[in-house]
Amino acid sequence: MKIGVAGCGRMGLGMARAMDRAGLDVAGFDIRPLDEFGGFANRMVSDPAGFAADREVILSVVRNVAQTEALLFDDQAILSKASRLKYLVVCSTLSPRYLADLSARIPAGVILIDAPMSGAQIAADEARLSFMLGGPDAALDLLEPIIRTMGAAVHRMGGPGAGMTAKVLNNFVAGSAMAGVRQALNWADDLGVDRTRLLALMHDSSGQTWFGTNFEKIEFAREGYDRENTVGILKKDLESCMDAVDPDSHAGFPQAVVHAIGGLKPLD
Repeated sequence: MKIGVAGCGRMGLGMARAMDRAGLDVAGFDIRPLDEFGGFANRMVSDPAGFAADREVILSVVRNVAQTEALLFDDQAILSKASRLKYLVVCSTLSPRYLADLSARIPAGVILIDAPMSGAQIAADEARLSFMLGGPDAALDLLEPIIRTMGAAVHRMGGPGAGMTAKVLNNFVAGSAMAGVRQALNWADDLGVDRTRLLALMHDSSGQTWFGTNFEKIEFAREGYDRENTVGILKKDLESCMDAVDPDSHAGFPQAVVHAIGGLKPLD
């Protein structure tokens, strides 16, 4: 099948390259100039109509709801131009409530699949992302081999929306761990404990987390909060989780985690 990746940023470009290396017919689309895509520039299409016209599967890897709306319905409006589209695969982390609304707005005959992924940019570049899938079994049977070219860890979570719900819950745990590790490292500085030794200790003890263990490999590990960076994306993901759950369960620890991520300062 002809596959398109819409949103070739930190994650999408690595995903598109992985499918290209696997021999799939993949094209990329992004609003940035073609000369920013290096060796993949020859697979990029700058015109949304030209990109969408013959794609049977389109993966949306844009940042948030606003960019999703622009891509699908407004500025680029690729759904009105994708006459051969069979599967719209949402890889962005969005509110499950928004995804349910989106399913009622896409053209008849197009199957919506939620396939958010976990892993930093390096995982996308090295084709070792983890995916959480939601959708009809027959569609997932067809698409899973494609998804596995981008990462071997593929978890089928259930019907439509289950993958996105699992992703925001996963990211709440990830955000909690990140906030805890960063706070511990700040306190270590104050208390005269070497950060590197503390991270090694946590890896071998009850303080072990994915974030702490991979701290030196994660490109955003030391970043402070900025709406446009990866920490900002994580805060957006946590807010998507808050949007999905019972509002009465927001208070206390959940909101404290969101506040902590939003208040992170760069770590030297």
